[in-house]
Amino acid sequence: MSYKNKIFVSFDGDTDIHYYRLMQAWKQNDDMSFNFYDAHDLNYARDTSMEQSIKNQLMERLRSTKIFVLLVGERTRYLYKFVRWEIEQALARNLPIVAVNLNGKRAIDTDRCPPILSDKLVVHISFNAKIMQYALENWLNSHESYTNQGKTGPYYFNDNVYRGLGL
Repeated sequence: MSYKNKIFVSFDGDTDIHYYRLMQAWKQNDDMSFNFYDAHDLNYARDTSMEQSIKNQLMERLRSTKIFVLLVGERTRYLYKFVRWEIEQALARNLPIVAVNLNGKRAIDTDRCPPILSDKLVVHISFNAKIMQYALENWLNSHESYTNQGKTGPYYFNDNVYRGLGL
C-alpha cells in the first residue's frame, strides 16, 4: 500500500481550474507558507481519455490521499460525472474533506455545495491560502476525533481562527 501523504483537489475543470492553478502558485511562492503534496502529480488524466480510464487514474490518486479538498464554485453542486464520483470515493474511504468556498463564504454554502455533503463531516472554509493551510494542518486530527465521537454534519472554523490568521 502506498503512503497516504497527498492532497486530492476536486474542482470544476471547465470554470474553476484557475483557483487550482492559484493553489499551485501559492505552493511555489517562497514568501508563503502554503504547501501541499498534490495527488494530481501522480498521473495525468486527459480530457480525450475514456471515462473509465480517467476514473482508474483518479482511483490511483485517491489511494495515496490523506485529505480531500473540494473547490466549491458556482456549478459544483451540479457536477456528477467526475466531481460527484470523486466525492463518493472520498466518503467511502472516510477521507477528511475540506470544502473551499470560492465565493468567500466561511461556512457551508447550501446553494453551491453538492447535497451529498450536506450532512457529512466536512469543514467548510473560504478560499484563502492561510485558512486553507490551517485546514490542511488541523482538519485531519479533528476529523479523526469527531469521527471517533460519532459526530457528523458541516463544520466551520469560527471567526477567532480567521482573525488569528489575519483574515
